[in-house]
Amino acid sequence: MKVDFGVHGHLADVPDRARALEAAGVDGVFTFEASSDVFLPLALVAEHTNLFCYSNVALALPRSPMHLAYLGHDLQRLSEGRTALGLGSQIRPHIEKRFSARWDRPVGQMREVIESIRAIHHCWKSGEQLDYRGEHYTFTLMTPMFVPQPHAWDPPPIWLGALGPQMTRLAGEVADGILVHPFHTRRFLEEVTIPRLEDGIGAVGRSRDDVVVIPTVLTCAYRNEEERERALRGVRMNLAFYGSTPAYRATLEMHGWGEIQAELNRLTKEGRWDEIPACIDDEVLHTIALVGTPVEIGREMAVRYRGVAARVGLSMPYQHGDDLLAEVVSEIRVASS
Repeated sequence: MKVDFGVHGHLADVPDRARALEAAGVDGVFTFEASSDVFLPLALVAEHTNLFCYSNVALALPRSPMHLAYLGHDLQRLSEGRTALGLGSQIRPHIEKRFSARWDRPVGQMREVIESIRAIHHCWKSGEQLDYRGEHYTFTLMTPMFVPQPHAWDPPPIWLGALGPQMTRLAGEVADGILVHPFHTRRFLEEVTIPRLEDGIGAVGRSRDDVVVIPTVLTCAYRNEEERERALRGVRMNLAFYGSTPAYRATLEMHGWGEIQAELNRLTKEGRWDEIPACIDDEVLHTIALVGTPVEIGREMAVRYRGVAARVGLSMPYQHGDDLLAEVVSEIRVASS
């Protein structure tokens, strides 16, 4: 099982941070779209390490597929084939009010984003005329001066971040992989995500091997009581933050915890952020997150994701040393080998 970790922060610090993560034994790094650009750090990771790198996720709808095609092509060249484009849709208020972009049937939009990126990459690689015509996007012009120099690697795979039924099915139909949000459980994967994904795969005659599953996993790791308390605080807060969002209620409802979402949502709207971690009891914590020593984390990771994922991303939303991360990565490899 390959293990990835997030990289973020000041761009000037990214090369050293990426090298430290490589030394800790991770196989890849990912970025997420928050308070800084999601792609610039990947270029630095590709330049300064041999790590695989991907966005988890980049928002597709505010960007032109042409921009994403150029980014994917350039990152694939710089990394020598160690890049994936992880794309997602976000929610309507962010797309319209934060980015002033168009939100119009996002599943259909996302289908055409992926299809048109592939059409553009095919045009560049084959020399054939660019002729993609969809309901949301049309690409018919590609003069020679705008065709990037070829390189030896295939276009980067496109991984789709999906939670809802239609977007998950779409991942099965058109994406090379599905990025699973950390607010999930093994039961949700088995009973909801994987069946919907396989519905999409079967609808277009693809193979299950055509679509990789890449979960990001909330990981509460510790070796002593001090580390334990710090990790528990961080993970409970992170779970409470996610749980307050209506989009993630489905995960809670599957386990009979739907009322927790309503309470968390109420507390956040009232600005009572310091109270929300207490809503996450031990049952919720241990069902969603992996909790324990590095050895325990490794064993549980292998059990929970065996047969589902060959690659996982770790989310450790608390202060910790790279020595702890290195132990966790090592134990995951031992348990999953």
